[in-house]
Amino acid sequence: MAFLGFSSGLPFLLVAGTVAYWLKENGIVLKDITMIASAGMTYAFKFVWAPLLDHWQLPLFRRLGLRRGWLLFSQLCVTAGLLAMAATSPVQLPLFVAATLVVAFFGATQDIAVDAYRIEIAPVEAQGALVATYALGYRIGLIVSGALALIMADHVSWGVVYVAMAATMLIPIATTLLAREPEVLRRKPRGWMEAMRESLVEPFTDFFRRYRWVLALATLAFLLLFKVPEQATIGGLMSAFYRDMGFEKTQIAAVTKIWGIWIGIAGAFVGGALVARWGAWRPLGAAIVVAGASNLLYLFLIRHPGNITVLTLVISGENFTLGMLGPPTVAFLSALVNKQHTATQYALLSSMVNLPGKVLGFFGGGIAMSVGYGMFFVITVVSLLPAMVLYAWLWPRHADAGRKALRAVE
Repeated sequence: MAFLGFSSGLPFLLVAGTVAYWLKENGIVLKDITMIASAGMTYAFKFVWAPLLDHWQLPLFRRLGLRRGWLLFSQLCVTAGLLAMAATSPVQLPLFVAATLVVAFFGATQDIAVDAYRIEIAPVEAQGALVATYALGYRIGLIVSGALALIMADHVSWGVVYVAMAATMLIPIATTLLAREPEVLRRKPRGWMEAMRESLVEPFTDFFRRYRWVLALATLAFLLLFKVPEQATIGGLMSAFYRDMGFEKTQIAAVTKIWGIWIGIAGAFVGGALVARWGAWRPLGAAIVVAGASNLLYLFLIRHPGNITVLTLVISGENFTLGMLGPPTVAFLSALVNKQHTATQYALLSSMVNLPGKVLGFFGGGIAMSVGYGMFFVITVVSLLPAMVLYAWLWPRHADAGRKALRAVE
């Protein structure tokens, strides 16, 4: 799971934050940078093709089984996409954007396969350890694709950097080949009509059937809104922001991609401890507020451009609070899922959590150019207000979900 976590973490920044530095150095304007670096928005739509990974086995990879077949196929496609990015570069912008989308799409596909593999490979009581191990590997993947890539870019060309990143994908590819396929008895639908209903309709109707329409819609609206501040500051805008604040790539890498990652891991341990003590719901609300408000720390950095100490303090505060937000989010989403439709429902719910913020991030460059960086950060924090109103209304209605999540963590 650590190696599969590494495999999931690696491509994400390479099509979001890291690629933005490459684009900026090639003279691409901020508005276009944020649009291209929003290829990571693909992750927010992975629920659309998640049923395919539950019900269709790849013919060429049949010997590997359903889960490992999709894992290996997506990993090979991510590797090919990274090599294509290295071969084209932003000079050939249309081809470069196409290669970036390939990496993003199959990176998201890999995430679906990894989540399904994790859930099926071990019983519920082992999931906590698997998630923690996966998270550690994921963070190391972020360090490699963030910090290491930026440091390398100060000494070699970006094309060489992306070839090196593609080479690291050999580690998870070997892991997939050596891993065992989960032993799961899958019910085979009778006829193609039942298969279509089971894979495309039932995962969605089941959620509304269990929670009823009003509670289901309110819950989905809450999921859409509560991570907007975090997702809006992931990607091309922040890369351009750090450079506009006068920081060198190595400084940015050291503080945001190495120090910040480990601070985030510390925050995740604190978030996990809070969930173990109080369940998912109360820590979720507290973490939403402190993580969202941490965007205001960037106003302090705007007043002290180029100050590495201030950057370190700001990144520490933001990453620690975002790390805290992770465990209660995963615990709450897991409590909402019906184990009969785990892969599809989890992909849907986790995608909804990230979608609005990524949309805001897509237009973030244009907004920041119009109102300035400072006002953009203020807007992201104000966007929390509707989510917190829904949180207050949902509090008594999700008490059972919180208790279920607590039992899962224990």
